[in-house]
Amino acid sequence: MLARATAQGRQVKVVGGAHSFTDIAATNGVLVGLDRMQGLEHVDPATGEATLLGGTRLFNVAELLAPHGLALPNMGDIDHQSLAGSLATSTHGTGLAFTGFSGLVTWLRLALPDGSIVECSATERPELFQAARVGLGAIGVVLAATLRCLPAFQLRAVEKPEPLVGMIESFLERSATEDHLEFYWFPHTETALAKTNTRLPVDAPRHPVSPISRLLDDELLGNGAYGLMCAAGSRVPALVPPLNRLAAKTLAARDYTDVPHKVFVTPRRVRFREMEYSLPLEAFGEVFAELKSAIEGYREPISFPIEVRTSAADDTWMGTSAGRQSVYFAVHRYAREPHQEFLQHVEQVFIAHGGRPHWGKLHSRDAGYLSGVYPEFERFTAVRDETDPTGTLLNPYLRRVLGA
Repeated sequence: MLARATAQGRQVKVVGGAHSFTDIAATNGVLVGLDRMQGLEHVDPATGEATLLGGTRLFNVAELLAPHGLALPNMGDIDHQSLAGSLATSTHGTGLAFTGFSGLVTWLRLALPDGSIVECSATERPELFQAARVGLGAIGVVLAATLRCLPAFQLRAVEKPEPLVGMIESFLERSATEDHLEFYWFPHTETALAKTNTRLPVDAPRHPVSPISRLLDDELLGNGAYGLMCAAGSRVPALVPPLNRLAAKTLAARDYTDVPHKVFVTPRRVRFREMEYSLPLEAFGEVFAELKSAIEGYREPISFPIEVRTSAADDTWMGTSAGRQSVYFAVHRYAREPHQEFLQHVEQVFIAHGGRPHWGKLHSRDAGYLSGVYPEFERFTAVRDETDPTGTLLNPYLRRVLGA
């Protein structure tokens, strides 16, 4: 199919879980889905490496690895993506000891635009491997990937509201000592919701969230009631600040222990649009202060919370944490509210500090900017030019961000 499309001059794009907010997978040509390419292909018990097919949804991975006593080292709070899609967009979780998914990859099987099927690793076709680990869908189709996994473990989660000022003052220190730390700030309040995850042995006692608590806290309050509050705020913007203060005051503190994927992942049913940028870790305090000022000075109140996470540096070429420990700021706008002007407003804070936009989330950057924040940008585009000289895998989004 790829070879035929290339010969005919047709465009081909691959879609995974359709989670991206950008047009990274959009096409008016051939759209390929990988949903039939799911499952575990191989496990190496000596190294703990697992090879998964590219279309495997992240929400299935834990069940596939469990019989082998393995688990993913880290996950984000959404698990709808395909493995191929998570690699293409540099998907990540939180924790300074852990990279995103692409940093775990040791081997890839790709379908290239000329129709050939190739394998690559750090020692076999290393340039292609480095480019394809975060390939943006521009290098080839990820048919399978090998990930470094860890022996199975459990997570203890402590979620509680805290004074924002204390969180800001302690965030870097706590991030260096906790396994996984993230927080949400509700604009127009002085409250942060902290979530601290601590890794425990696999045989540690489990104390999962009860079905009643999950129904009340996650579904009725966290999604149902919060959705109604966002809808009310979109109709009457003056209600947003007091509603945010109410939401912050009613946050339930809880402490529970469960298998990792049930702790990392959070149900999200209120629709939103999102921008996320990676910044150098040491810029956290300055960037947060400027971001807070930009949001509070915007002409309309903002209902959705800001999410802050961290990541270890990795050695990918186009990963958002390539070569540096990073802090991530995710800014959201309720789906029924106009988002473009607001996101461009806060984006100025991020680009002033050399921020790198998440490849699957909204941003306005182009190749001129991105080549300055990715040291290996030219090496990546050289591999792209070599593997896809006719632009079979390109689309307007990729032409903008790669200058192709």
